[in-house]
Amino acid sequence: MSTPSIMPTYKRLDVSFTHGEGCWLYDTAGRRYLDALSGIAVCGLGHAHPAVTEAITSQAGRLLHTSNLYGIPLQQELADRITRLAGMDTVFFGNSGAEANEGAIKIARLYGNRRGVESPEIIVMDGAFHGRTMATLSATGSRKVQEGFEPLVSGFVRASYGDLDAINAIARENPRVVAVLVEPVQGEAGIRIPPPGYIEGLREICDANGWLLMLDEVQTGNGRTGRMFAWQHGHAAPDVLTTAKGLGNGVPIGACLARGKAAAVFGAGNHGSTFGGNPLACAAANAVLRVIEEEHLCEHAERMGNALVQQLREALAEVPGVREVRGKGLMVGIELETSGAGLVEAALAAGLLINLTGENVIRLLPPLIVTEAEVTEITRILATLLRARAA
Repeated sequence: MSTPSIMPTYKRLDVSFTHGEGCWLYDTAGRRYLDALSGIAVCGLGHAHPAVTEAITSQAGRLLHTSNLYGIPLQQELADRITRLAGMDTVFFGNSGAEANEGAIKIARLYGNRRGVESPEIIVMDGAFHGRTMATLSATGSRKVQEGFEPLVSGFVRASYGDLDAINAIARENPRVVAVLVEPVQGEAGIRIPPPGYIEGLREICDANGWLLMLDEVQTGNGRTGRMFAWQHGHAAPDVLTTAKGLGNGVPIGACLARGKAAAVFGAGNHGSTFGGNPLACAAANAVLRVIEEEHLCEHAERMGNALVQQLREALAEVPGVREVRGKGLMVGIELETSGAGLVEAALAAGLLINLTGENVIRLLPPLIVTEAEVTEITRILATLLRARAA
């Protein structure tokens, strides 16, 4: 599906939706689809959630925007709530995950320069995805994303994801490093989960070298992995944490949070955003976080994620071509031995929304409110498709 007036930056599926309810979307022909993608980990509360709807409509009738030249009470409320939930000290609000990561990169560079490090560098990981702005695509570990946009932004050193020895080797050889930027689970790379103790190991290395540990929780945050933020599965608190996607349930908002020495880096004039943290976006995000907390959706996401992984493993155990089922909360991947080309379209025809990452990993990101019956339906449809494909 394409139109001549829209730049062809997406290969869109031939479907358009008119409305949604909970975990379900309805197209222009009235057909309904079970949404196992949540707008790519965005609609954690599903579609048309009453608390989010009320927050948006109520705020839209009062005030949309004033700019950050003035105090914004809803922004202060959100800042207090998200710093408490994330275990951080301060926050800067932007409009997307890429903007949040740009903020983190700027914090690291300013931190390094103030310590007298000439041309400070940040360690990033193979397979990483941090955004599509020039700095964040340069930090991203995908040549497909970077191709054609050279010269890339310098100042990034790449290491293998999950490999602490590689980080230690860089520490011994490169005095310009000032920070590590890493995803607790790599989403775009195919739901890659690092070895146990990896984030804690990075924390120790950063402490030993005076570096900042910066976690990209754009996709893993806001309850997605079974904790409000994925680092909370362990005990290694980051110096900088970025998030977006599920924070506004579809209303654009991103956040770059800082703690300790990192919280003191930015001052007046160091960073800014015209739209960031406006009353409408903050009203939506406050409603989202309040619902996640009050309805214990982190715990629910962990239970439903475990159930989904277990059901998929049992249903696909004897299906040829399925290499592995893995997940963390409601962030689940099915790795295939060969390309999964055509599976997204086949699932759409069967009434299920999924996507494919890394060409051979089916990525599932259902809303945090998904039910046991819906988990079973996701499993049934995928098992049917993959068995038919293997026959």
